[in-house]
Amino acid sequence: MNKKQLFENIKRKKSFLCIGLDTDMEKIPSHLKQEEDPIFTFNKAIIDATADLCVAYKPNLAFYESLGMQGWAAFEKTVNYIRENYPDQFIIADAKRGDIGNTSELYARSFFCHLDLDAVTVAPYMGEDSVKPFLGYPDKWVILLGLTSNKGSYDFQLTADSYGERLFEKVIRTAQNWASDEQLMFVVGATQGKLFEDVRRIAPHNFLLVPGVGAQGGSLEEVARYGMNRECGLLVNSSRKIIYAATDEKFAEAAREEALKVQYEMEHLLHAKGLL
Repeated sequence: MNKKQLFENIKRKKSFLCIGLDTDMEKIPSHLKQEEDPIFTFNKAIIDATADLCVAYKPNLAFYESLGMQGWAAFEKTVNYIRENYPDQFIIADAKRGDIGNTSELYARSFFCHLDLDAVTVAPYMGEDSVKPFLGYPDKWVILLGLTSNKGSYDFQLTADSYGERLFEKVIRTAQNWASDEQLMFVVGATQGKLFEDVRRIAPHNFLLVPGVGAQGGSLEEVARYGMNRECGLLVNSSRKIIYAATDEKFAEAAREEALKVQYEMEHLLHAKGLL
């Protein structure tokens, strides 16, 4: 899915919602734990209930890898189910990979060739040669960690050099030389508020993947005010608040109700920006 197709999907669905499939065996409804594949059963129900309200799904690999082979099988089944039944969905592997070149090449091959995902999150700490292997797939996306929503972001990302350039600014500015906005996105946490203006000064046209709305307390209105551009330029992720909206047998209906609230607000924000 290219940038134009992603924007067209946003306009068609009146939504820039990404739903994080952070599926935890300890949090899913107890009645599902009797299923042969409880993780996939839970994911399928959430997807079927919300697919018309979002434009992307983002499985976090840690939740699947923690279960060994069973978890990885559920992850692959989830990806295949979305591909076969909802081909308009943008699928992101939230893997935060990043290593020396030959290792990154194998990570890229896993996510882009074997699984045929649209995008993968990548950590930039090791520099250009650790990121470039992911960029060797022109029809796929790299989502580089830029300015995250966790409190530890202050440890490194917001520290400045002697010229006053903060580390997150250096990362985003430097990465502009590696790929265009047709292949490169950045993670910017919803809790960063007005700092979205600083991100947009450096990367005015790139899409931003925005975690932190919902359980982490980020403001969707603030994100749109400071981060939205003429092509929307935002994929705002919500995970726990949607997928764990209820823990009884009506969990999927509750998830849909929460997703609908977010989509309704997004529709108004898109109208206010003149994008609908």
